[in-house]
Amino acid sequence: MGKTIMNKGAYQCSRCGKWIDKHKLCIVDNTYFCTRCMYGDIKPVEIYPIGIVENKLVKSTTGFGVVGDNRISKIILFPAQEAFMYKLEDEKYITIIYYLHKSGPVKSIFNRGLDGKLVGVFASRTPNRLSKIAVQDVTLIRIEGATLYVEGLDAINGSPVLDIKLKIGGIREKK
Repeated sequence: MGKTIMNKGAYQCSRCGKWIDKHKLCIVDNTYFCTRCMYGDIKPVEIYPIGIVENKLVKSTTGFGVVGDNRISKIILFPAQEAFMYKLEDEKYITIIYYLHKSGPVKSIFNRGLDGKLVGVFASRTPNRLSKIAVQDVTLIRIEGATLYVEGLDAINGSPVLDIKLKIGGIREKK
């Protein structure tokens, strides 16, 4: 495991030994890695949220998943996003891409919460992932102004929404 230095803001990469700031840190299996060891020389991307999730869901303090009433969630889009909502009300199923802002430490292999099977992150729906991005298909219930009411979203309250897309297979073929 990496060691902290005196200012408690830098950590030592377990792979290359370089000292890194907390914002360039990846923790996997309780081991510190710098972003260069995890991703190579690729430059990070900038993504701005388009809105925020409002509901009664919180991250479970014990075990797997979320707790609270997840029947209906609001997706409150920022006012400038309303221009992109044309004909959205005609759709029944949409896909929400959101940021896992309260995700926990990443384990490379663990027992999946759904069935207990030993798997890696990519074979699960865990929110504890390096990308911190989640994708979920939901049912669009209604729209009021720039607020979408959806059913089936397991994002917790306050999750930043990154994008909204038509669900794959959501368009019916014309006959």
